[in-house]
Amino acid sequence: MSDTRLTEIPVFFYRTSGGTEPVLDWLRSLPPEDRRAIGTDLSTVQFGWPIGMPLCRPLGAGLWDVRSSLPSRRIARLLFFVDEGRIGVVHGFIKKTQKTPAGDLALARNRMKEMKA
Repeated sequence: MSDTRLTEIPVFFYRTSGGTEPVLDWLRSLPPEDRRAIGTDLSTVQFGWPIGMPLCRPLGAGLWDVRSSLPSRRIARLLFFVDEGRIGVVHGFIKKTQKTPAGDLALARNRMKEMKA
């Protein structure tokens, strides 16, 4: 029997210059069952990257989203990038429209640039 292990890609959350972690703060504001669903989906990405639809979708310029259906009957998105063997989670939100809002994409792209710098 072979010792096959999944490769784990480290996950880092965006941190402001003041030391706060807005994505983690957002996650903590959700009900426990919703947090668990998002955490399970992020773990699937962490141990199975690269992953495509229906869990992950490319948003362009190196940005991806994790698509989570929540027990609270809502849909959540975690926006992330993969760079130098790590996953950088830059934004999270509850989906309210079919298209990802431009403001959320711009915020995620700016945070991605900060984390890569």
